[in-house]
Amino acid sequence: MKILDASEPEFGGPMTEDEVRDFLVNSNKNVHISTLDQRGEPNIHPTWYYFDNNNSKIYIESGRESKKTQNLRRNSIIYYCIDDDRIPYKGVRGKGTVRISDDVDYNLPIIEKIVVKYLGSTTHPMSQTIISSIRRGDAILLEVTPKFYATWDHSKLKR
Repeated sequence: MKILDASEPEFGGPMTEDEVRDFLVNSNKNVHISTLDQRGEPNIHPTWYYFDNNNSKIYIESGRESKKTQNLRRNSIIYYCIDDDRIPYKGVRGKGTVRISDDVDYNLPIIEKIVVKYLGSTTHPMSQTIISSIRRGDAILLEVTPKFYATWDHSKLKR
C-alpha cells in the first residue's frame, strides 16, 4: 500500500497503513469519485463503498447505464476521496483504475457487504431494491484498484 502525506504540516500528519485500513473499513462516509465525461470534463459522484482489507480494493455499486459507468467505460481512471467532515479532519484520497464487473455471482456478495455497511442488513427495503437491481443485471460493480492513498489526520497536530 503506497501512502502519501497529503496533510498540511501545521494541521497534522499522515495516517499509517494500519490507520488507513481501519479508516476505510470502518468509515460509513461516502466515497466521492471523479470521472471524466465525453468532453473530458470532470464529474463528481458521491456513493457508498466497501473496502476489502485483504486485497486493498474499493468496491462501488453503480447503475449499468449511469453517468459514472458510461464515463468509466471510456476512461477507467478514477480519483476518489473519503473524508471525515468532523473536527479533527482526516481522510484518504487517491487515484486508481476501475474494472467494471457485470458478473452477478461475483457482484452479489460484495453488494451485500455494501448495503449491510450502510443500512445494517440485507432485509432493509432499500437493500432489497439494490440487491434486486444487481440480480436483474441493471446494476454493476466498480472495482477500484488504488495506485496510492494520500492521507491526512488533523488529530496528529503537533503543538
